[in-house]
Amino acid sequence: MAASSSSSTTLPSHHRALVLETLEEGFSIKPVPTPRPGPGSVVVRVIEAGVISYHRDIYNGKRHYDFPKPIVGGLSAIGRVVAVGEDAVVLKPGQLVYVDCVVHARDNPDSLFLMAIHDGVDEASRKLSSDVWRDGAFAEYMKAPLENCFRLDEDRLCRDLGYTTRELMYMMYLLVPFGGLRDIRVEPGETVVVSPATGGFGGAGVQVAIAMGARVIAMGRNEKELARLKEHIRKGKPGAEIETVKMSGEFETDTAALRKFGTVDAVVDLTPVWANRSTHLKSAIQSLRRNGRCSMMGFIQDVIVWDTIALNITIKGKLMYERDDIVLFIKMMERGLFPKGKDLVVPKVYKMEEWKEALDAAAEWTGIGKTVMIEP
Repeated sequence: MAASSSSSTTLPSHHRALVLETLEEGFSIKPVPTPRPGPGSVVVRVIEAGVISYHRDIYNGKRHYDFPKPIVGGLSAIGRVVAVGEDAVVLKPGQLVYVDCVVHARDNPDSLFLMAIHDGVDEASRKLSSDVWRDGAFAEYMKAPLENCFRLDEDRLCRDLGYTTRELMYMMYLLVPFGGLRDIRVEPGETVVVSPATGGFGGAGVQVAIAMGARVIAMGRNEKELARLKEHIRKGKPGAEIETVKMSGEFETDTAALRKFGTVDAVVDLTPVWANRSTHLKSAIQSLRRNGRCSMMGFIQDVIVWDTIALNITIKGKLMYERDDIVLFIKMMERGLFPKGKDLVVPKVYKMEEWKEALDAAAEWTGIGKTVMIEP
């Protein structure tokens, strides 16, 4: 048998990880065996482990997601390759990579799950999440599928453009709306409604749509946060076109407010589950031009209005993004299409021992330009 492209003897026998054995006990730092690479896999030394706004509710059981236990928590990460399987031809030890959390079965991409978040959509994904790719990024080392590791041009991103690995970790938020926007083929110059725009994924959606050359109408209930959103965009992208609409909760009122801004080409909706009965998405769809498009990435229950049929509106559901979306997004980052520093994101960073504080902070530190991470 051929040897691994990088000797596994360079890896320690054990490393520290945040292990969740039961929801009641929460995480504890434990020594666990360090994974070894095999065909189709990469072992990464974790630099930044992303923490999303609802991580706390997943790991305390408030948001009921099924996943195997014990488990190393986390999801996506920024890390450095330390060992690769013998079939790797691009990735090499020492490279900076983005490790994505969306795992697809190689022989059936429809079977997928989010690493260390849930066990997926069918028996096949449950098998993979339990037996093969169980653990997330809250650890010093993690093993990931070869196709889930994306090489980052460190010279360009970190030296020429000045991004830090903490800023690059914000990709975990930016990529989600990018998947939806690209799925409905948003073009430069179009007008896009982002609803709601004041949460983590919604705020990121505004940033991505602006970077794609769109004019944005941001909807939200919090006027103060809408004002901060507009200021954040204009500092990072002087001259960017952004309008805001405060949601009233009334279908006709919100529709009229959107129509004041003229032709609307597309909508991307990222409504959280707790707001699934809101009427704002119906208002956004009602404001679309003939042959307009809507990407549904959230949890709205009732979206159909008569104009959906009369105006040939396309409504597409979208879960996360595709691998090609990640490749293109990284190219956009490398071309300097996003702002840098605090004009992009202000991260809050915690040590592994501070995991409770990190999960609490992620639940509160939300909205455009905000993210939380654990540095092992």
